[in-house]
Amino acid sequence: MSALLRLLDVQADDADDSGNTWVGPASGPPGKRAFGGQFMGQSLAAASRTVEPAKLPSSMHLQFLRGGEAGDDVEYSVQRVFDGRTASSRRVESRQGGRLLTAASVSFAAPLAGPEHGQYATMPQDPETLPRTGPVGPAPSMPLDELDIRVSDDRSSGEFVRRLWWRVTVPVPDDPLLHDVIAAYVTDVYMIDPALQVHGHSMTARTHRSGTTDSSIWFHRPIRADRWNLLESRSPAAARGRGVITGSLIGTDGEIAATLAQEGLIAER
Repeated sequence: MSALLRLLDVQADDADDSGNTWVGPASGPPGKRAFGGQFMGQSLAAASRTVEPAKLPSSMHLQFLRGGEAGDDVEYSVQRVFDGRTASSRRVESRQGGRLLTAASVSFAAPLAGPEHGQYATMPQDPETLPRTGPVGPAPSMPLDELDIRVSDDRSSGEFVRRLWWRVTVPVPDDPLLHDVIAAYVTDVYMIDPALQVHGHSMTARTHRSGTTDSSIWFHRPIRADRWNLLESRSPAAARGRGVITGSLIGTDGEIAATLAQEGLIAER
C-alpha cells in the first residue's frame, strides 16, 4: 500500500467494541505539526466507516481547535447523529493523548435525480504544460513523491486567483469514497495563502501568524484523484486578523466536483 493510502486508511480501535472509535496513522516526522488535511481526510474516512455505502459524502465542516503532533496516531470518535432513508449525519472529534484537536460534522446522502449546473465552458490551461511545483510551502508530512502538484497564480484581472492542479501518481482503487477522502486531504494544502497573497504576502514568508481555523467542503459530483483536478481559489474578504477563501474543485471535463471554503488566521506578528 502506498504511503498516502496507508495514511488515510483509518482502523477500528481494538479497545472499543462500539464501532465508533477509529485510529488514524501518524503522518510523521515526529516533532512537526500535523498537516490539517490529515484531519480532514481521516475524519471523513472515520465517519464513512459508520454509514451504509449507498450514501456518499455531501458536505463536511471541520473546526481546527488545537495543533496536532505529526509523529503520533490520532483517535477519532464518531457520534451517529442521524440516519434517515436517504441521508445520514455524523459528528467526528479527533484527539491525541486525550486532548481535543478537531471537531467535524459530516453529511451523507444517496444520489437523487434533479437539475444540474456548474460547468466551465473552457478550462484556463493544460496542466501538462505547467512545471511541477509541489505545494506553495514546506509540507514535511505529505508523501510528495505520490502527488503531482502544479501551481499557477493569476493576477491578470486585478484579482488574485490561485490555480492548483493536482493528481495522485500511485494506483488508487476504484472506490468513490476513497477519491473523496483523498480530495479532502490534498485540497487543504496552504489553501489560506490567497488571503495573504492579495496583499503581497505569503505563508512561506512568515510575516504573519497563519493557519486554518475551519474548513468546509460540499461534494457535488464524483472525483477522480488519479486524474488531473483543478482547485481554483480566491479570497473575497479579510478582516480582524482572519481571512476567508472560497474555491471550486474542477475536473478536466470542466464540471465542478466540489465547492470549498476556509477561514484562517492571518494576523500580523
